[in-house]
Amino acid sequence: MTSDPVTRKRSDPSKMDNKSNLRLFFAMVAVVLAASVLASLIQTSGGRVRVHEIKIPTQNGQWVFGDLFRPLSASSEQPAPLVVVVPGFQRSKEALANTSIELARRDIVVISIDPYAQGRSSSSMSRMAATTEGYGMFAVVDYAASSSNLNYIDPGRIGATGHSAGGNAAIRGANYFGREAQRTGEPSKLHSVYVSGYVLTLRDDVLEDVGSNIGVSYAYYDEGAYRNELKNADMRMAPEALRVVNLGRDPALPAIGEVELGRFYGSLEDRSLRVVHNERILHPFQPYMPEAMANQIEYFERVFGLEFEQSSRDQIWYWKELLGVISMIAALVALIPLARILLQAPYFQPLVHAIPSPLPRPQGKGKLLYWGMFTLGALIACFSYVPMTELSKVWFVAASSREQTWFFPQRMNNAVMLWAVFNGLLGYLLFWLSYRFFGRGHGVKPDMWGVSISGGELLRTFWLALTLFVSYFLLVFLVHFFFHVDYNFLFMGVRVFRPEMVILLCMYAPFFFVFFLSNSLRVNGAMRLEGDPEWKSMLVSGIANSLGLFLIVLVQYTTFALTGTVYWTDGWLYINLLFAVVPIMFVLPIFNRYFFRVTGRIYLGPMVTCLIFIMILISNTVFYLPL
Repeated sequence: MTSDPVTRKRSDPSKMDNKSNLRLFFAMVAVVLAASVLASLIQTSGGRVRVHEIKIPTQNGQWVFGDLFRPLSASSEQPAPLVVVVPGFQRSKEALANTSIELARRDIVVISIDPYAQGRSSSSMSRMAATTEGYGMFAVVDYAASSSNLNYIDPGRIGATGHSAGGNAAIRGANYFGREAQRTGEPSKLHSVYVSGYVLTLRDDVLEDVGSNIGVSYAYYDEGAYRNELKNADMRMAPEALRVVNLGRDPALPAIGEVELGRFYGSLEDRSLRVVHNERILHPFQPYMPEAMANQIEYFERVFGLEFEQSSRDQIWYWKELLGVISMIAALVALIPLARILLQAPYFQPLVHAIPSPLPRPQGKGKLLYWGMFTLGALIACFSYVPMTELSKVWFVAASSREQTWFFPQRMNNAVMLWAVFNGLLGYLLFWLSYRFFGRGHGVKPDMWGVSISGGELLRTFWLALTLFVSYFLLVFLVHFFFHVDYNFLFMGVRVFRPEMVILLCMYAPFFFVFFLSNSLRVNGAMRLEGDPEWKSMLVSGIANSLGLFLIVLVQYTTFALTGTVYWTDGWLYINLLFAVVPIMFVLPIFNRYFFRVTGRIYLGPMVTCLIFIMILISNTVFYLPL
């Protein structure tokens, strides 16, 4: 059995052209910086909008972090309308940066907030923060309506918009300030609201006190539509939509029996203007649909009595999203040459070993066993996910009940963590059984796995992984400091984080590492076959690692397409979480393989990827930390 001499040479950084590593590293950093500059120009509309980070103290010692988008056209002499943007559950302010960008470039002041218990805002004392506090939006509206600090906004034209749970926050805000207006005899502080992706609270008891204009946008293929009164997402006959368009209607006129989508009902004079849209898109992608964005732009143009120079279809936000994903990829790629450079330092040089020989290509029964294990791993990953989500509700009661706690406070991540630990341990078992009853009798030797390592080397490997982790996020923080952007793409993002996230990383990472190390062992000790080109080996590994979770998404949406109702109903939010997790699962084996190639051991890859990917996961996930 012979090893690839080219691969062996590549495993020794001292024999590599250091200039090539430096060039690749600085090229990737240059890509990140260039993309960040361009993203900043788009976010600021070429300098016509100032973007600042703000922190507003709120009730009970809570606080709200947000981004303030101030068009230079807004002044005390020419005050502009204000719109507060509220992302939904599991989303931070960056997730709806597209809304902020498009409204601000049309001379509307925008405050986009991190909802309570998400991003860099505090947790809330309320277990129903969207309902009772608008995720922090109520406090922001109160501040904007009363503070002389924002003398460039028109306090009589304050609006709110949000998607999903953020849409619930918006309509709850209209109810809250409507009741306040009834007590004071003044107009509601919320002039207009736009409710996207949520209709469950469009009920009489919520709507009857509203004193604001209302826009509703609901995805025709919304996965949560089974909860609606007619069990579907068609807004033309939906009682929720009919209640909205009939709200405030002249009693002398007959009630509207069918909603004409896109038609404005009511009057601006008494704030009874209503409109309903029903875009043909899935729930999580609705905010990123140009048609949905155009509908929202046209709504605020109408209710605020503006005449935008740009057409509602003239949108630039998607360029920032593209630049965000370019930065995300380039920053990850930069880790490989950086690791090679650091491995030339005397302290880290002992970590470099020749790459072990690949496993013999399976034949006959071996091939059946190989693909059988491939299939079995995917099926177990698929069928174990939902049970783990249910188990997380039993084991982590406080977080699942939205109570403040230091004991694993991320309810969504708790489910993924249990799934990862279960599948990681099972992966070790399947690996050992495969070797014990077949591999060792067919040419497989333990020294092919790259698992042999001393305690000292393991410690040095950890310090190297930690150095790469710090370097990766240091670049994120620098980009955010100078350009106020990060690596965000739709609802996935690499972002700056609160110091408390380091504590959560120490809490969650050891458990996730069980899976990450198991994956590296599988990718480099079981799926690295003699004669396979690296691209093919990594592609198969990526598919193997992500197929189980992808099957869940496939079952969910195939069932939805055939029946109109998703397969998993009560846990559909856990399924939606997989849109962000599946891509991570696919690229994980690729990085585990690259780090294996520079050390000849399986440990550096999972240490680096676990630290980075879990920090990304926990900084984009709702948490219930004590104030």
